[in-house]
Amino acid sequence: MIEAMINEIKLTSLLSYQDNLSSVVSIPENVETIYFGGGTPSLLSADDIDALLGALKQNFVLEPAAEITLEANPDDIDAMKLKDWKSAGINRLSLGIQSFYDSDLLWMNRAHNAKQAMDSIGLIKKAGFTNFSVDFIYGTPTLNDDDWEKNIQSVIDLDVPHLSCYALTVEPNTALHKMIGLKKLAPVDPEKQASQFLMLIHMLEKNGYEHYEISNFAKPGFRSRHNSSYWQGKYYAGIGPSAHSFFGNKRKWNISNNALYIQSLQKNIIPFEEEVLTETMQLNEYIMTSLRTIEGLDLDYVTIKFGEDKSRQIKEEAFKFIQNKQLLDPEDFPNIPNRLNLTTEGKLFADGIAAALFFV
Repeated sequence: MIEAMINEIKLTSLLSYQDNLSSVVSIPENVETIYFGGGTPSLLSADDIDALLGALKQNFVLEPAAEITLEANPDDIDAMKLKDWKSAGINRLSLGIQSFYDSDLLWMNRAHNAKQAMDSIGLIKKAGFTNFSVDFIYGTPTLNDDDWEKNIQSVIDLDVPHLSCYALTVEPNTALHKMIGLKKLAPVDPEKQASQFLMLIHMLEKNGYEHYEISNFAKPGFRSRHNSSYWQGKYYAGIGPSAHSFFGNKRKWNISNNALYIQSLQKNIIPFEEEVLTETMQLNEYIMTSLRTIEGLDLDYVTIKFGEDKSRQIKEEAFKFIQNKQLLDPEDFPNIPNRLNLTTEGKLFADGIAAALFFV
């Protein structure tokens, strides 16, 4: 698998691929961020990580201050691994803690326990990592408001620089969906999720965290540069099975079958599918991602890229959300008169508001 991924890096660095429309897409040569994610990359050996980073450095220009993140679980972490990761070039960690309570972790079927979750942060700090993030899930049936408040306070007390927090979602055709349908597990309570989300915002903003994207909070200077590039519409290349790439008006994704992925790369073929994004799809995607961020939806940008008529239609449709206090009134902010930003209340309905602004 590592050999196949290294070969994909080499092939990707050839700067272009050709689709059915015979158009060529250029891959940016300079790499600003690298993210080891999508599964459990912390199970890779230090040699594997070193080999992958080495291939990237050989085939691309890695920015001197590039952000290089590795996703890890608390039960994967020990002092030696942290030392090896740091030596290999990892300078940011994303830690899947989810909760500091065993009852929540058992319900979520996590491999680690609350003590390991807490200890892992201490190990990360001791190893010299100053830039790291923790993931939390709220709105689970086992998590009451008091324990959620304590979870947040623990993060504040531990001086964690970045948090990604997600409401529990129940996807169709999953084991969780089936168990809830059979009444073997309690269903999700939307009102509890909303109150815990508002509690999260209030506590973190009060303690100096910036709510820079719906699910993400950071101390000054510690935003995730990698994730921010997604929301800013920057190009990115994904390496490995199921990895996604984005090049302005194109999105491609590698096949998910590991064996077929390896076999294809042994023949110097990157096995992928792709779609060409229409102008409407690009605009709707911008509406969705920009509204989720602290910068908001820039109507001047819409005018330049998609036309004045589209900008006007968005502004007209947004008026009802301004009236019901879910969007801030741009006229109240003369320095940024053509931006739409969610209010705290509006953040509870971000997806619905974005959908209402979509074009068909």
